[in-house]
This record gives sequence, C-alpha cells and structure tokens, in this order.
Amino acid sequence: MTHPQQFIHASSLLNPEGFWSHHAKQLHWHQKPSRAISRSRKTLLSGASHDSWAWFPDGEISTTYNCVDRHVHSGNGENVAIIWDSPVTGIKEKYTYRELLDEVEVLAGVLREEGVRRGDVVIIYMPMVPAALIGALAITRLGAIHAAVFGGFAAKSLAQRIEAARPRAILTASCGIEGAKGVIPYRPLVEGAIEASSFKPEKVLIWQRDQLRWNNPDKLSGQRNWNRLVKSARMRGIRAAPVPVKSTDGLYIIYTSGTTGLPKGVVREAGGHAVGLSLSIKYLFDIHGPGDVMFCASDIGWVVGHSYILYAPLLVGATTVLFEGKPIGTPDAGTFWRIVAEHKANALFTAPTALRAIRKEDPDNRHFEREAGNGNLRHLRALFLAGERSEPSIVRAYQDLLDKHAAPGALVIDNWWSSESGSPISGLALQSAVGRTSPPQPTEPIITPLAIRPGSAGLPMPGFDVRIVDDEGSEVPQGTMGNIVMATPLAPTAFTRLFNDDERFYKGYLLRFNGRWLDTGDAGMIDQDGYIHVMSRSDDIINVAAHRFSTGIPSFSFLPSILLHIQ
Repeated sequence: MTHPQQFIHASSLLNPEGFWSHHAKQLHWHQKPSRAISRSRKTLLSGASHDSWAWFPDGEISTTYNCVDRHVHSGNGENVAIIWDSPVTGIKEKYTYRELLDEVEVLAGVLREEGVRRGDVVIIYMPMVPAALIGALAITRLGAIHAAVFGGFAAKSLAQRIEAARPRAILTASCGIEGAKGVIPYRPLVEGAIEASSFKPEKVLIWQRDQLRWNNPDKLSGQRNWNRLVKSARMRGIRAAPVPVKSTDGLYIIYTSGTTGLPKGVVREAGGHAVGLSLSIKYLFDIHGPGDVMFCASDIGWVVGHSYILYAPLLVGATTVLFEGKPIGTPDAGTFWRIVAEHKANALFTAPTALRAIRKEDPDNRHFEREAGNGNLRHLRALFLAGERSEPSIVRAYQDLLDKHAAPGALVIDNWWSSESGSPISGLALQSAVGRTSPPQPTEPIITPLAIRPGSAGLPMPGFDVRIVDDEGSEVPQGTMGNIVMATPLAPTAFTRLFNDDERFYKGYLLRFNGRWLDTGDAGMIDQDGYIHVMSRSDDIINVAAHRFSTGIPSFSFLPSILLHIQ
C-alpha cells in the first residue's frame, strides 16, 4: 500500500503545476502568479544550451511581508517570533511579531537612507544576535538581496565574497563570542577584507555590542554606527514599506566553498523559496504556526540557518529560537536539552557532529536525563539531523532517549540537502497529510510517518526527482551504489542559477551528464523501499574489479547489501 508521503511525492512530480499552485495560495502575493512553472531552453555564450525553468514567473511577492507584516495584520502580532538565547553572554530576549515589524520597518528605512535599493546586494557578516535576523528581513523588505557570510570567517574568505557579490553595504557587528575563545573583534576582519578586495562597499553598518565596542568608526570610509542610525530614524519617523519583487528575482545569495577555488554564489529566488519553505516546515518538521517552536541549532551563515532559523518559522507564524553558543562548553553538554525544555521547542535541528560531541562529553546522558525530569521534554516531537551522514548508532541512541522522554511517537529524522537545494531533498515527513492538494476528511485516521531506517536519509521530498546512475548516466538497479542525481526541474526552493555565472552553473552541475541529470556530487544508493542512502562524495568512490565502493562508509550495517552486488 502506498504511504501518503510516497503519494504526495508522486503527485508533485506528475502534476507540478497543480501541486505547487495549490501551495502558493497559502501565501500573500502582491501580484498573483497565473501559473506555477515555465520551462525554456537557455543558450550560453559558449554555445552550450540546457533546459531551464522558472517558478511562478509572473508573480510578485515580498518575503518580509509574508514573514512579518502578514501575521501582525491577521491579529497575531503579540505572538513570539524570536527567542534569543545566548549562553555566551547570559542574555535572553523575546521579540513578538509586532516588535519585530517595528524593528524591521525602521532598519529598512535606515538602509534606504544609506543608499540601498531594490536589486542591490548587502553582505551580512554577523554573530548570532537578533540584529542579524532583523538585518536580513530589512534588506529583503527593500527588494535588495542579502549574502550572509559566517561571522568570524577569515578576512581572505570575506574578501572573496565581497569581490564576487559587489555589495552596496555590509552589515556587521563590533564582535562575536566563540565559547571558550571568548570575544572575537570583527573590526580587523572586516577592514582587512575590504582592504584586500578590489571592490569597496559604500557603507559598513556596525551593530555595537556591549562586550566589545568598535570605537570611532571611520566615517570617511563609510563606517556607520548602526545603533545610532536606528535611534535617529525612529525619532524622525523613518520607516520603509515592503517592496515586492518578481518571483524570479533573487532573495539571497549563499556562497559555497566549491572545489575549484573561488566560492560559488547560489541564488535563492523569492517566490519559489517562500512557497517551498512554507510547505517543508509544516510537512517535514511539523511546525505549523502560532504556538509551535522551532530550535535550529545552526548559524545564519549556513543554508540551514537561512531556511530554518530565519525564513521558514516566520513564514508560518511560528516561534524561532536563535541560539548563540555551542553544543558543549556553553556551559556544558546539556545546553541543547536545556533550551528545548525551557522554551518548549517542538523540533530540534542539528548536525550529527554536535551529537557526537555531546555524547563524548556526556556518555551517560546525565544532562539529557536532568532536563527530561518532570516531563520537560514531552513537547519535543522530533530531532532532525543533517549536514553529513548520520551513522546508525547515533540515530538509535537518540531514538531510545526520545522513546522514553519526548512526545509520543517522536522520531530521530535524518535528512539530506545542500546549499543548492535550499530545503531537504529527502527525509521522513512528520505530517504526511499537509502536502496534499485536498484537505483530509474528518473521518480519516491519523497518518503516521514512515518508519525510520538508521543510516538512511529517508525518502524524497516533494519536487525532488532523485535517481542513482552510473558514470555514463544510466540508471542502476535499486540497492546498487552510484552517483546521486536529480531530474530537472528541481523543487521551488532549489537554485536555478549561480550569481552572475551561467557558464559555471552548466559546467558544475549539468555538463557531466550532458544536461540529462543535475549532478549532486554525492554517491549512494536507493534501497528496495525507496529510502535514500547517501554514502559519500562522488570523488570518494573507488572502483574495485568494476564494482564501486564508498571510502566513507562509517558503519558495517551497509556492507551486506553492498556485498550482494559483488558476488
């Protein structure tokens, strides 16, 4: 019998027009799109050509309006939008949607006065503080494009991104705080990066933190005191209304390190991003709106932070936890569990590396058990893992803990994705009825998620057509190792281009298989039940007697199924 997740996935591929048009109606459009997808053929300067696609091509949308204004206007302004929990400073703050709207309107007015306009790029080089989220929302409010860079990156790395993005301005802070390392001044990093770059941004806005000030900003080089600018603008009544953009306009750029030197600028388009994310957080993460709390323990410098700290929770009107700290050492290995308990988080999203660090520090789970006392973790519905392959032992260990202490039926859900995809390519949907284009009937039974399979990253998410092929691009039988590829078009959250580099998009993702498949760069297999097993990067695969092996398999649990194919 077909499980609803499998049915929904098939529906998204067989009828993308109807499927995604339905989900687009959940958002506010300044210009409603007449169709979900258009397809064409793009010819490059080199003479090469490839299939191209666009989501909601004639629609116009404001992501900030959908994340903030919409909820205030619907009467949910007093609901908490952001909980900032900073164990490195000992500070905790909450922002309601009404307070968030006030902050974003004023900062957008400041940025407009500082010369930022629709289509401009603004780099965000910030620690995990509320100003970083407010900054991103203010940039998109003006129809500009943000490019967030991990706070604390070396000056050389920041300089590369300045060169590539050519930003009108940089939003930064006076310092970051890195656990045991303590306070890290940002001034030498930012000034060093600008000095090393041939492109010079016009303005640098500095969020002054009490832990370390950026004294005497250099006004001649465009440095501005962010705090003072906001105070002045508020006193003068300066605010900015949302500027809608075309659905296919860029919302943000996220730079990946790449394997050939200069970072690649993945462009996230406004319309598809909003539609795809608002579905994914409800469908996969079971976060639906007011009263739900999402704790994504990532950083806004990474794509996970863009999607599930900032945009997805706010798109549906839920509460997002913004965490400034580390899984251990701030102050101990119980920090994650304390936050889940204290803020009543329904979903925790982190990386297997974080859980390994926690288990090393706390092998007996004393901190987990302490926070689980008196049922304090009973609201936790799932623990999500991504960023690398999750070895089965980690999944099983934490599944046992959830079975004892979390909500009934809580699961450890591995999911697989990338900067390019913008949302999970695979996983196990907690709310399988959400993705349907017709509402469930009152008499229908509760739909339970598919069973977890430790070591697997689940089944494909809507819109992602995942295949396994050999080096010639031919599909291989289930259970056979090969290259993980996807048929186009990709789901709406995924990229359709690189920033100012169409040739690199083609050569890096489509050329290897002559445009037939988009190459993910990962290797693995799909088992007989459709579960995806991501084993390693493609360049880590070795050939032995014409059979393909992954050098990155961390568990023997996969060996029997692989050995069946080499006898």
